[in-house]
Amino acid sequence: MDRQKPIYYALILFAAIGYGLISYVIQRHETTYLISLYVILFWIYIWVIKQDKPQILFWVIAGFLFRIIFMFSLPSLSDDFYRFIWDGRLWSAGYHPFTELPSIYLQQNIAGINHDLFTHLNSSAYFTVYPPVAQFIFLFSVKISPNSVLGSVIVMRVVLLLAEAGTLVLIHRVLRRFSLPAKNILIYALNPLVIIELVGNLHFEGLIIFFLLMAVYLMIINKWIVSAMNITLAVGTKLLPLIFIPSLLRSLGVKRSIQYGAIVILSGVLIFFPMYDQSAFQSMMNSVSLYFNKFEFNASLYYLIREYGFWQYGYNTIQTTGWKLGLIAAILILIFSFRKGLAWSFDNMMDSIKILMNDWMWILAIYFLFVTILHPWYITTLLALSVFTSYRFPIVWTGLIFLTYVGYTATGFIENLWLTAFEYIVVIGYFVFEIISRRHTLTNYEA
Repeated sequence: MDRQKPIYYALILFAAIGYGLISYVIQRHETTYLISLYVILFWIYIWVIKQDKPQILFWVIAGFLFRIIFMFSLPSLSDDFYRFIWDGRLWSAGYHPFTELPSIYLQQNIAGINHDLFTHLNSSAYFTVYPPVAQFIFLFSVKISPNSVLGSVIVMRVVLLLAEAGTLVLIHRVLRRFSLPAKNILIYALNPLVIIELVGNLHFEGLIIFFLLMAVYLMIINKWIVSAMNITLAVGTKLLPLIFIPSLLRSLGVKRSIQYGAIVILSGVLIFFPMYDQSAFQSMMNSVSLYFNKFEFNASLYYLIREYGFWQYGYNTIQTTGWKLGLIAAILILIFSFRKGLAWSFDNMMDSIKILMNDWMWILAIYFLFVTILHPWYITTLLALSVFTSYRFPIVWTGLIFLTYVGYTATGFIENLWLTAFEYIVVIGYFVFEIISRRHTLTNYEA
């Protein structure tokens, strides 16, 4: 490393300055500065991961320190955290965030629920959608810091930092168990999108990734009960990991899948029961429905169908198109999950788990192609799963999806569809290139 030290330290310094500017100085609508900094950070990232023999521990520690830079800043690229604090303050005051719209609570003179916080909510007209594990963290952050928005943000950020630390340890251990290159950890540890969106912008995909990898590692060491509980915790953070359960249960065989599924259901009941309320369940389902029937952002197939709808019918067909695309995605995921292939082998457990993680990556990719809304932080889970495969198109995606921030202005957002088209053409094109040039199949998992 001696000959490389000056270069390494210079790159770390440039990266640290870049992350510092994004966390404390640059605003979301300052497009030129924001994208320029991201390009520099992404170039540094690519340079490091392409080295034949990088100093792995050195760069993993650097990646974690980059995350810590964001510690005392309010998220600059996302305002979701205001809803987190809103929900946490409602729980702290003894109110159920799912039962009423935010405007109703604003009228009830609840401590911490005020007009200033309300004006920062980006979904004030909708019910909350965050499941119990996330809600518990919201409450915990408010209990620790009841009167300070920044204080609550710092508490949640510490939780995500701990999750990221755990994720890095788990990636290292799983790579070693799979006999995959140790340097693959840098694909996740140094990725600028992961650093900025998870710890920086306070998105709980970081917790989902940790729970999923913990579930996998516990399978490897034959701790099935606790593994199932971690799957439940992932679902309890955000509902998305539900799409992985069919492939998991199918691969385990009848007896093991019944046992594993029973534990997931039982632990799910225990986690969801404390916040159960009939109106709360209906509110959550209403919010999930809006996800498919009203919201649209950075979509692929849906945007093509939407344009056809404008041409054919003269209006946006999202209310009928959105749920149909969701249904098609669900059917394709089930077909993929139950397709003929290698069944779980307890005599060759490593290969079976490798294939399962490979399947999860494809299931998530299928889902993302059919959604009507795809925020940048969503694909961090896809990147984490790709670490254990030989596919690298998720890396390309993490570079291009950040261009969605180009649409923000000081007063609103206007999506640039040309950039969206460019993003998907390049990502899909690179994926096709990987298949053709390396003769991959959907079950290829070697890195």
